[in-house]
Amino acid sequence: MGHLFEWHHRPMTPHPPSHDCILVACLCARWCLVCGDYHNLFWQVQSELPSPLVFVNGQQTGAQPLQFLWVDVEDEADLLHPIEVEDFPTLLVAVGSDPRFFGPVPPRADALKRMVRSLTQNPTAPGIDQPDVTALVARLRVAHPAVNTAG
Repeated sequence: MGHLFEWHHRPMTPHPPSHDCILVACLCARWCLVCGDYHNLFWQVQSELPSPLVFVNGQQTGAQPLQFLWVDVEDEADLLHPIEVEDFPTLLVAVGSDPRFFGPVPPRADALKRMVRSLTQNPTAPGIDQPDVTALVARLRVAHPAVNTAG
């Protein structure tokens, strides 16, 4: 087993589950050294990214909150089933109930910022067609009704 480190949990901001929020979930493992290094970068990016603006017919209608969530794949294995996460860190980005991205990412803050910005600039873009991932989004929103919200 790899090096164990202490997880530093961010205080939770109460926010009801909302399909209008953009979910940014990092799936990692406590024993993973890369995840340990990425943990603080993930929360740094959360604090730096403003909520994306929402436009309807060219008019700004408000901001769509970002919800950041850190998920330990071993502590929450039942929640993730049947999905197996093999590469760390793995990121899940969903707009509403539609997953936009699910896969491993480089453990760099600039890569995370770029990805979140590009995936949220067009909230009406089609999601990825993976029923297991769509179901995971729903389970995460139910299991973690109070998640960190940026913006």
